[in-house]
Amino acid sequence: MRAGQVDVVIVGADRVAANGDVCNKIGTYGLACLASMHRIPFFVACPTSTLDLSLRAGHEIPIEQRDPREVTHGFGRQTAPDGAGVYNPAFDVTPSELVTAIVTERGIVRAPYGPVLAAIMDAARAE
Repeated sequence: MRAGQVDVVIVGADRVAANGDVCNKIGTYGLACLASMHRIPFFVACPTSTLDLSLRAGHEIPIEQRDPREVTHGFGRQTAPDGAGVYNPAFDVTPSELVTAIVTERGIVRAPYGPVLAAIMDAARAE
């Protein structure tokens, strides 16, 4: 990104809240921060089935915690001291402010996300 070799970033999503906050695999938020810092558009591509309008915002999305042994026992042996604290989330949440647009099979949605995402879901339910 710093070298100017990236024109756009496109990621998927496991879940999208009503306000456009995006939950995806760990590292997505960091990538969005870097894209923002370098003024690179950050797009989320996902099917409408990923939209969860029952969640107002990303802080309501439950984040799966992975087994701490994935961190403390690498390469088939213990690699961290006994009792080492581990935070090992499988997902992170990217705030909608860092998302340029959400791309679905029903169109491209830009901020403010709420009303348009609701309309997309209404149209999907009507079919």
